[in-house]
Amino acid sequence: RLGDSFKTVVEQLERVHTGLGEMKTLAAGVGDLKKVLSNVSARGNFGQNQLNALLEQFLSPEQYVKNAAVKQDTQERVEFAVRLPQDVLLPIDAKFPKEDHERLLAAAERGDADAVAEAGKALEEAVKREAKKISDKYINPPRTTDFAILFLPSEGLYAEVLRRAGLFDHIQREFHVTLTGPATLTAFLNALQMGFRSLAIQKRSSEVWQVLGAVRTEFGNYTKVVDKLRKNLDTAKDSVENLGRRARMMGIKLKDIETVDGPAADNLLGFAPDALAAPDEQDEQDSVAAQ
Repeated sequence: RLGDSFKTVVEQLERVHTGLGEMKTLAAGVGDLKKVLSNVSARGNFGQNQLNALLEQFLSPEQYVKNAAVKQDTQERVEFAVRLPQDVLLPIDAKFPKEDHERLLAAAERGDADAVAEAGKALEEAVKREAKKISDKYINPPRTTDFAILFLPSEGLYAEVLRRAGLFDHIQREFHVTLTGPATLTAFLNALQMGFRSLAIQKRSSEVWQVLGAVRTEFGNYTKVVDKLRKNLDTAKDSVENLGRRARMMGIKLKDIETVDGPAADNLLGFAPDALAAPDEQDEQDSVAAQ
């Protein structure tokens, strides 16, 4: 029993060792990610890639523009811009002030109230600076909307910014910039997509209404042609009836005159032989003559 118990302990220790190895590998991966995100350019690419993925998921390629030029005579280009009706652009730029956020979290873990206040103020100033840059560079009515979107690619960072009293409203009021995180931007893009669909349906309905108007106009012309045709048919009918009456009157006047056989009548009147033959008989005679 002692040997079995010892064997069980050894097996459990081996599992713990394996788990520690997996945790070490995971920690190394986290360290690598931290090193990557410590580079400003890499962090910018991370935010751009996440923003690009969201736009690709909810919008079609023709509904947004990459590296859009929003001002003339300048090289400034916004990372992304949503194309609204009338070809108006909505600028969206991704920012990731990672260091200020990390200092704030570290101070909170230590319980250092002064450091928390200082790091929080630094984070607020960083977000304000980025919002002002976006406002100065990319908001240019009527080429663009009168507001822009600052995308924070981390839900934790976005939540921390929202916790700063009055920061969201200040940025929106002073710089006309709206802050969004991944979830809020997803909801915003979803709402935009629904709006685009409604506009497409409305436009299509307008086109259908115009086609119906054209059909109505053409139907009026068709009615006029039918009325004209009816009048012509009525005139032809009256002419045929009048001709029939005159033929009957001539027949009454000629009833006492003896008739002449067909060939003799043709000779007297100068008609060609069998000129008045029925159409089928005439066709058969023409076929025999051709043979």
